[in-house]
Amino acid sequence: MSSQDKIKKLIDLRTEAKLGGGQKRIDSQHAKGKMTARERIEALVDEGSFEEFDMFMTHRCVNFGMEKEKFLGDGVVTGHATIDGRVVYLFSQDFTVLGGSLSETFALKICKVMDMAMKMGAPMIGINDSGGARIQEGVTSLAGYAEIFQRNIEASGVIPQISAIFGPCAGGAVYSPALTDFIMMTENTSYMFVTGPKVVKTVTGEDISTEDLGGANIHASKSGVAHFKVDNEEEGLLLIRKLLSYLPQNNLEEAPMLEVTDPIDRLDDTLNTIIPDNPNKPYDMKEVIYALSDHSEFLEVHRNYAKNIIVGFVRMGGMSVGVVANQPSFLAGVLDCDASRKAARFVRFCDAFNIPILTLVDVPGFLPGSGQEYAGIITHGAKLMFAFGEATVPKITVTLRKSYGGAHDVMSCKQLRGDLNYAWPTAEIAVMGAKGAIEVLEGRAMSKIEDPAEREKYAAEKIEEYTEKFANPYQAAAYGYIDDVIEPKNTRFRIIRGLQSLQTKKLSLPPKKHGNIPL
Repeated sequence: MSSQDKIKKLIDLRTEAKLGGGQKRIDSQHAKGKMTARERIEALVDEGSFEEFDMFMTHRCVNFGMEKEKFLGDGVVTGHATIDGRVVYLFSQDFTVLGGSLSETFALKICKVMDMAMKMGAPMIGINDSGGARIQEGVTSLAGYAEIFQRNIEASGVIPQISAIFGPCAGGAVYSPALTDFIMMTENTSYMFVTGPKVVKTVTGEDISTEDLGGANIHASKSGVAHFKVDNEEEGLLLIRKLLSYLPQNNLEEAPMLEVTDPIDRLDDTLNTIIPDNPNKPYDMKEVIYALSDHSEFLEVHRNYAKNIIVGFVRMGGMSVGVVANQPSFLAGVLDCDASRKAARFVRFCDAFNIPILTLVDVPGFLPGSGQEYAGIITHGAKLMFAFGEATVPKITVTLRKSYGGAHDVMSCKQLRGDLNYAWPTAEIAVMGAKGAIEVLEGRAMSKIEDPAEREKYAAEKIEEYTEKFANPYQAAAYGYIDDVIEPKNTRFRIIRGLQSLQTKKLSLPPKKHGNIPL
């Protein structure tokens, strides 16, 4: 065979590999509103930057006639590329090849690219579209999953890991995405569950659809498994690019610093009037976040889950910043089990990847009731406290209005090593609200007043007295627990100045293998 024939053979093999499971299956994929594995990579990365590994790898299985059904690449496309000029490693599962099922060699390909991502200190992106373990291979496919899981665990907190679920993801397959930092799902075309609807029906008798058991809407709003829900794959891939722009390459680097075109001393007069005079009236905390951030841009994480707390990324003075904020317009901004878990995971991510944390506080307390107590609000609340207390990145806290009781402590207070703690003049920092406090403090005295009108007048006077004394930030400031009381419209400038001053912060935890976070 001449050298030209050999080159032609290579070109032919490449063409065959790029067809995956063949044109008929590619057409079927498109008919479902889904891209192919390679189309997804091309849409995600910088044009012409993708370098593929292991295009000619095939499975080794000889059971059930599998030796007659081999496809080049074996159902997963792996390699490296750049996104906005920054190196990333990625794999994209190919549903056109044996339903994207995972074989021993399929897993080896993914493990190789994960090992390289760790060596190079670059983000790892996994695009999932798979029917699960390849049954014909039995235990080797299960072992392949476990090899991937182990690498996910070791990479956690070292390199950012992002999972896009663009099709089925069931059984053991769900645990690799669950171990990564962010999960994205597409509406109507993706699902995740440990056990499918048929088995659920057989075992429990529950009749439920695939969508209601593990669709994007369920995981984005009820379980909190998915951090992002998108309408289609194109939107999802653009969102991954956007998310990466806020993140560093690895835990030893800083997030990219952008040139600042939004003045850091921009004043926003709307902030001076955003807090209602009535302390029980809600307002939208997102308006505050938009007012503070560069160009009013905010990438919200977990938008549809535990809406009483807001988490996400902004830029301030060009710096990437993680925001944690109570949302008074949903459940009055109380902390409950889901909100605590949501915020704790986000805080720990920011801390692992050197992203400063801005905490905006307006919290009336923890949600009371047997439902929350039985669900473990004590443990879940402790998770958030642990996360803030453990975080060594720069931490700035601004108290806008209420900061009551244990929730005050949990929301990045001074004693959890908050670096800069500011308050607006509307801040109320106390053990509890005025009405509840007077019922406790003056209950006995009030019970002795027989005339209801007199009793009400006495209570009103005491509530006013308590409010005057405690419903302000100055007592906390007198103890140094608040570093300064600031005018709301100056908040952006004060935060950015604070972040600039904290850039050289050095703080380490006591030597230990790891803490025992209350899981």
